[in-house]
Amino acid sequence: MATHFSPCSSSSTNFLPSSCFKNETTVLFSRFAVTVPRKSTWVTQIHSRIQGRKHFRIKSSNGHPLNAVSLQDGVMSLSEEFLSTLIGHIVMTFQKVVHVDYTSNVYISLLFSVHSFILMLRRDFGIGLDGSPTAKEHDKSQGKEKPAIPISEAEKEESTLSITVVGASGDLAKKKIFPALFALFYEDWLPENFTVFGYARTKLTDEELRNMISGTLTCRIDRRENCEDKMDQFLKRCFYHAGQYDSEGDFSELDSKLKEKEAGKVSNRLFYLSIPPNIFVDVVRSASLRASSLNGWTRVIVEKPFGRDSESSGELTRCLKQYLTEDQIFRIDHYLGKELVENLSVLRFSNLVFEPLWSRDYIRNVQLIFSEDFGTEGRGGYFDNYGIIRDIMQNHLLQILALFAMETPVSLDAEDVRNEKVKVLRSMKPLQLEDVIVGQYKGHSKSGRSYPAYTDDPTVPKDSRTPTFAAAALFINNARWDGVPFLMKAGKALHTRRAEVRVQFRHVPGNLYKRNFGTDLDKATNELVLRVQPDEAIYLKINNKVPGLGMRLDRSDLNLLYSARYPREIPDAYERLLLDAIAGERRLFIRSDELDAAWALFTPMLKELEQKKIVPELYPHGSRGPVGAHYLAAKYNVRWGDLSSDDS
Repeated sequence: MATHFSPCSSSSTNFLPSSCFKNETTVLFSRFAVTVPRKSTWVTQIHSRIQGRKHFRIKSSNGHPLNAVSLQDGVMSLSEEFLSTLIGHIVMTFQKVVHVDYTSNVYISLLFSVHSFILMLRRDFGIGLDGSPTAKEHDKSQGKEKPAIPISEAEKEESTLSITVVGASGDLAKKKIFPALFALFYEDWLPENFTVFGYARTKLTDEELRNMISGTLTCRIDRRENCEDKMDQFLKRCFYHAGQYDSEGDFSELDSKLKEKEAGKVSNRLFYLSIPPNIFVDVVRSASLRASSLNGWTRVIVEKPFGRDSESSGELTRCLKQYLTEDQIFRIDHYLGKELVENLSVLRFSNLVFEPLWSRDYIRNVQLIFSEDFGTEGRGGYFDNYGIIRDIMQNHLLQILALFAMETPVSLDAEDVRNEKVKVLRSMKPLQLEDVIVGQYKGHSKSGRSYPAYTDDPTVPKDSRTPTFAAAALFINNARWDGVPFLMKAGKALHTRRAEVRVQFRHVPGNLYKRNFGTDLDKATNELVLRVQPDEAIYLKINNKVPGLGMRLDRSDLNLLYSARYPREIPDAYERLLLDAIAGERRLFIRSDELDAAWALFTPMLKELEQKKIVPELYPHGSRGPVGAHYLAAKYNVRWGDLSSDDS
């Protein structure tokens, strides 16, 4: 009979290291490791590893308070000392009375039972699993940062931040992550004591890593300091360690290098997994067992895709949670860090003019549009395994939809915001195949230039049915949005590059100027547009009288163009999300139940699409997409807003 192995398991390692059954027992807790020798001195060792932390605030690299990073509450020191003493007495008493050997399975089971007891006490005492207080550190009523607390020079040097980019030799790391870290350093957002480590299988030296990433680093437009000096300072803090992704030994060596840089201070560690999803669990297991912080927090940023469907996503979450708590997992969707997406809730909840209109009573439809003017171009192998629906619609566009449609949260606390997003997703009915159009771009020639088809990519099978374009209609079954179609459209190799949200309002009942618009009432429709990229902008289309003696109406824009209003460079989305992860702010990251609800909407349709082997409609490279998308919109009496003459 064949044995079924879970994707979480590995032939090379178990959850507990083999040393559990030798001369010492190593027990891994979510925040610290306890080494239990045969002598009864292990309680003292726990005390030496769990350092009490005073009330302090991390300083930025220029010495000023870094208010974005949460405080460590003074009660933490007392609670951990009390809990570690309590656990010591319980286990020692048990061993003396029952005479159980330290290496026995019964004893190890006791340690994990008491660990669960610790987690319960921490929850009741209000202490977070990753070492951060669960009490809110910001003034909710005013939305202001707390003033800096005076600290001594000794406290200022108390903690370090170690950022490890796993997959450091890949394109994402070189083009996005390292530049984002440098931008944070350039703007003095990083703590004073920080180091950056690259980790990958490629054999590189520290200097070779620095040369590799130096070409991708750029300074801000408003240069306050010499750019070259800042780059040199940043690169001196960058180091490299080569190793296998599933090797605990290699991660132990990384741990030694991290400790050397941390120099005995309280160590906070952030791992960024810029790697394919099939090795997430191997890396998390090795890093968790061999390179976690023993006296600070450990957090892991996980890049999409988070599975291919409900089953694979749930399995990935289950595997990750064997080694991490939910609070340690930061599932990143970089679109949530974009400026206009961040501004969506501000626009709605802080402007009285919009909130009363934000419902089925005034909004006729909502369109979420994503288009790129290039094809897969080197990513065909990866893209063919996922397609445009999984790559863009199920995450980027659905996350924006949830933020757009959610009810007013109790506060801006991460859990309050994410609770409302989950409610929206659970209120939506699963997507039906009849409400989906799929397409795939084909090659053609224009103005003497040839454009390749999707299947011309050498990494893509010639008979591939993977959609490079999709349009879908979704509905939210609640009192606010009942009957309002939310139309999504995403595609590659289209006529333009854009990402935007378009809100089309209802027609004015009994419009006095109806005859001035003729029979096409859509020309008189008010429309609010949030252009996420490029050229970030918010504009409202209104009807206006053209100056003159006659009565001629025109459709005009009330336009907030960010580049004109705010000359300062807009930070990249990765900068915001990295800073939030360092601060422990989870509002812009995806929770596991949120991920489950998102996949539940798309999985049945995706399975049906693949089982029925639906052939995508072909559209020319550089066109506006397949004709079927227009029929889908017309089915719900909607016209795509990005196809009008003033938006082309």
